[in-house]
Amino acid sequence: MSSLLDKTIQFSKQASAADMAGNYPEALRLYALTLRSWMAAVRTGAIPEGSAMVVRSKMEQYKERYAALKEMLDSKKKQPVAAGGKKKSSGKKKDKGKSGEDGEEEEEEMDEEERKLQDAIAKVMVSESPNVKWDDVAGLEAAKGALREAVILPVKFPQFFTGKRSPWRAILLYGPPGTGKSYLAKAVATEIDSNFFSVSSSDLVSKWQGESERLVKAMFEIARKKAPSIIFVDEIDALCGARGDNESESSRRIKNEFLIQMQGVGRDNKGVLVLGATNFPWGLDSAIRRRFEKRIYIGLPEAPARTAMFKIHLGKTPNELTEGDFGKLGEFSKGFSGSDIGTLVRDALMAPIRDFQKATKFYPKEVDVPIKNDDGEVISSKRETKWFPITDDMTGDPPGTVARDPFSFNGEDVGDMPVKATHFMSALSKIHASVGEEDLKKQEDFRSKYGSE
Repeated sequence: MSSLLDKTIQFSKQASAADMAGNYPEALRLYALTLRSWMAAVRTGAIPEGSAMVVRSKMEQYKERYAALKEMLDSKKKQPVAAGGKKKSSGKKKDKGKSGEDGEEEEEEMDEEERKLQDAIAKVMVSESPNVKWDDVAGLEAAKGALREAVILPVKFPQFFTGKRSPWRAILLYGPPGTGKSYLAKAVATEIDSNFFSVSSSDLVSKWQGESERLVKAMFEIARKKAPSIIFVDEIDALCGARGDNESESSRRIKNEFLIQMQGVGRDNKGVLVLGATNFPWGLDSAIRRRFEKRIYIGLPEAPARTAMFKIHLGKTPNELTEGDFGKLGEFSKGFSGSDIGTLVRDALMAPIRDFQKATKFYPKEVDVPIKNDDGEVISSKRETKWFPITDDMTGDPPGTVARDPFSFNGEDVGDMPVKATHFMSALSKIHASVGEEDLKKQEDFRSKYGSE
């Protein structure tokens, strides 16, 4: 009985090897033999109980791959036939070492495989601008300067980059979480007219042997063809962590392919910028770290940048804050990251709604109500009476105050309540910085050893 299990394992290894080599008809045949042998092993009880769950999981993967290969090969057989009974040529030059039907079939297989990989890569291309401007990114002047050198200046002023002067090919943005690394990448995508690939480890890791490396290679090839291009890899430490004895073979192969493509041996990487972001730079493989010529620390914002962030996050929301109030918020939020400030502002923005829900008394007030056209643009205004809640910070009740349940009002009867400085101070007392001292120390240690600002 054990011979059936041995056959299943042997067929599965041969099928994976044929699949990886691109010999899809043979891989299809071997996957079929694998599944057939497995079913016979199940019927005869040849699979040990301890291994049944693992083997069954593997067989489900083989079933899926068998179905995908069968569909791909069947679709080729249904292609239109040209005069003379031969399949229409794809228009590409045939391999001189091949002739007749065999050469055409191999070329069609390569075209199909390339199309699948390009479709997968197309999903990570940012087709629309993220609409994040440089001015929306508070602080981070060193990072902005390096990205201008690497991306904007070579496109606008190519005469500057001649001879030995060449733009940066790879930039690593590292620092504590929530400091704006990914946000900065969005600003780059908005500011320049380049093809932008935004990828993570989940976009490039495949369960099929050999496909992850082909995805990495295809991505770089497409980026070169569509240069100028930017490949942004978020949380790059998850994809290119330090190599070790316990590392899987697939992880090692992905890393090696990344190293080869970033190095650009035998290829022209001109016009391609690799932009990496990580919160754990010390976890990167040393060879990957070396490939990033510029390693820029994105630290916690200083007081002026924090003040600007409060204004950016508040936007056009009605508020009663003065310049002095914004300055105080910048000072009192020491140790906060950009993400922490965003969370704090969101909490403060909800405070007027909380005031409305817990209010028991309301007063009427005449206000200007904007009139908008079909496009949402304000074209004029009109005076209307709206109701507002009596809040804890008010002294005395205005004329016309009535006791009423907040949910008894119609939506259009209630006025828009502005955010106040007291709402922000209340939020500051509840929300704390998310970055700890230990994490900051690790970041500073890495910066002192490997930073290149």
